[in-house]
Amino acid sequence: MEKLAFFDSNIPCLAACPVHTNAGVYVAAIADGDDELAYLTARLPNPFASVCGRVCAAPCEDACRRGEIDEPVAIRALKRFVTERHGVEAGPKGALGSFAAPPPVELKESIGIVGGGPAGLSAAHDLRRHGYQVTIYEATDRLGGMMWLGIPEYRLDRELIRKEIDMIIGTGVEVRFNTQLGRDITLESLQEDHDAVFLAIGATLGRGLDIEGHEADGVLRAIEYLINVNRGFKVDVGDRILVIGGGDVAMDVARTAVRADVYSELAEARTAGRGSLAEALDVARTAVRSGAREVTVMSLEARNEMPASPFEVEEAAAENIGFINGRGPKRLVVKDGRVTGVETVGVISVFDDDGRFAPVFDDGDVRIIEADTVVLAVGQAVDTAALGADGPKLSPRGTIGVGDSLTTSLPKVWAGGDAAHGPRTLIEAIADGRRVAANIHEALGGASLAYQSGSMIELEQFHRIDDDYDRLPRVDVPTIATDRRIGLAEVETGFTEEQARCEARRCLRCFENIILDVDECVLCGLCADVCPLDLIALVPSAEVDPEIVGGTALTLDERACIRCGLCIERCPPRALTMGVWSGVGVPVEMGVKA
Repeated sequence: MEKLAFFDSNIPCLAACPVHTNAGVYVAAIADGDDELAYLTARLPNPFASVCGRVCAAPCEDACRRGEIDEPVAIRALKRFVTERHGVEAGPKGALGSFAAPPPVELKESIGIVGGGPAGLSAAHDLRRHGYQVTIYEATDRLGGMMWLGIPEYRLDRELIRKEIDMIIGTGVEVRFNTQLGRDITLESLQEDHDAVFLAIGATLGRGLDIEGHEADGVLRAIEYLINVNRGFKVDVGDRILVIGGGDVAMDVARTAVRADVYSELAEARTAGRGSLAEALDVARTAVRSGAREVTVMSLEARNEMPASPFEVEEAAAENIGFINGRGPKRLVVKDGRVTGVETVGVISVFDDDGRFAPVFDDGDVRIIEADTVVLAVGQAVDTAALGADGPKLSPRGTIGVGDSLTTSLPKVWAGGDAAHGPRTLIEAIADGRRVAANIHEALGGASLAYQSGSMIELEQFHRIDDDYDRLPRVDVPTIATDRRIGLAEVETGFTEEQARCEARRCLRCFENIILDVDECVLCGLCADVCPLDLIALVPSAEVDPEIVGGTALTLDERACIRCGLCIERCPPRALTMGVWSGVGVPVEMGVKA
């Protein structure tokens, strides 16, 4: 089994995905026109497949081997393509099936989940499917956590979030809104009422900077700014906004600030009991088009060092957001109790020789940047005070301390997501929720859901020789033209069918593996001769295993193999074949097309 597990790690997109989605299988299925298989493969390990099709950090794309040739496959955009056809967006004609059905059995054990964000909802989804009685305690008046509070509306449609959440709650999950830990309920009472408790509170506290002037009016913390805007409150930011930070949250703040007129008018419309988004857009359109608002992002890092996604940086630049790189805040300039600017200092370097964060400043390079509002996008924190004096032990980072199984120091209490690790990506929060659900299920006597390796299914035939998949350029993800981005409509519009099929064809299909039958191989070397990338070699066996001397080994560099199949076609004794790996995240019961 350990040897077979190699094939899971040999699928880079699967290995990189926190929930082990076999992206290669669903991308290949799209290329083959089997969209239902593609959707089920994407949805099986991820209850928020539709949301992730819009806003996932896409670690699978970072790991995609196609990126070694030219550019990685647009995996996230392809997920959106199939969810629009078969997910919650598709309504009754979708392929949700048993995912939305109540559990086949009802169990007596009760689970309490504190926090209705992606981690808590994912755990609720899995636990309810097992049949447990699940109650979510949510501090606000709606579910979704940072999907709703932290991600701007122009990136993620609120109706889509609601539909995915409704599907989970519709299986029989109880929700108690406006119920805050430490105010309305205690951890002790939850332990008494439930057989297991999952702490999935988010990192909703913004971090500040301990510099002169940090308490002045007009100085905001990023996450608190986003939460207030996304909750529909009016936030007056003036005409000159300076965002300090270089991560994705800084990009979200800057791109939200550009749309401040829309958000403000919409908030006033809602407060007055009138109106819709359309009214807000009509009122805000002139101000937005005039370009009166000046939004600038300032970061310690150089442009190519910024931790934000390059795509987000490019989109921000396309929306006329300015960048000041290589400068840091020294003090906030304040007049009559309100910020008027930031005194900044030049940065010589951000990281030391070992790549650790250790900024060095040039004290002789000081200048002031004027601003009406300064937003600090320098990190978030978890409100651990809500846990009470008898709460679980904390980690040195100020998060809830957890073990390998995400257990806390308290009996029958687990923690995950931001609560245990600090601010993380959406897909990592979903993965923690599913992991906690599996561990709770096992702790309550259920069957172990521990990771299991897949199996190899040999293909009867494999032909890509006549295909031009290895020469196709990446298809750009369609977006709304910059001069039309005047409201809160999603900036990305999704692939057309033609674009999706074309982009999906670029996949190298790493889930398909070349298999060698050592008993049939005659070491003729013809496979090495025909390999277009010179990835196959015959070497002395001692180079592979020092304990085997005097033999010959046939090696293949899997990292660069494009699965063209020429070696298989050329092998005289048919010692080489191609097999499909039915690893994690593949609905084996549906079979696999190749």
